Amino acid sequence: MSYERPRSSPASDVYPLLIIISGPSGVGKDATLARMKKAEPLFHYVVTATTRPKRPGEKDGVDYRFLSEDQFHQLAETKQLLEWAKVYGNYYGVPKEEIKEALNRGQDVIVKVDVQGASTIKQILPDAVFIFLIPPSTEELANRLKRRQSQPPAELNLRLNKAREEMESLSLFDYVVVNYTDKLDLAVSQINAIVTAEKCRVKPRAVRL
Repeated sequence: MSYERPRSSPASDVYPLLIIISGPSGVGKDATLARMKKAEPLFHYVVTATTRPKRPGEKDGVDYRFLSEDQFHQLAETKQLLEWAKVYGNYYGVPKEEIKEALNRGQDVIVKVDVQGASTIKQILPDAVFIFLIPPSTEELANRLKRRQSQPPAELNLRLNKAREEMESLSLFDYVVVNYTDKLDLAVSQINAIVTAEKCRVKPRAVRL
């Protein structure tokens, strides 16, 4: 027996998803998104604005939009950022118009933010999909941060303590993905499975910005 979904059903409409990916510093958010961009180019990946210095190998407009503090404050004052915050002495913000344009095109959007940013977006756009990346253990997270060798010991301890606090925010999110070392493809496949499940909801999420 075949079944045709009634035209009046809410699920007959297909809405693009706004997917928020977050997690503690050092969990591998950037590496996971870099792998996703190669495997899943159909998503729109929002480029975060920041005032932090560019790291070796990073490209402006690809990894981040690197701005001066004056440029960043101009975006914030004119309400061009969905959310913004000062983290470890640098400003980070999510461009609002970039998200809006992609959603209007019917394209699923992926935004990478820290836990504080995810909490802010949750209040503004509760129908977004919130995914929390976690390390296999706090010891593994500490090792990843140490391997960066990009911060002094005092800052490393600060980030570790902050990460432990952020792990307490799990209830804020809809899904959790364990990001194992050298298993980025597994994390990517699980994120794709989450997106597939969301597309099958009887009552789809509808994010309007």
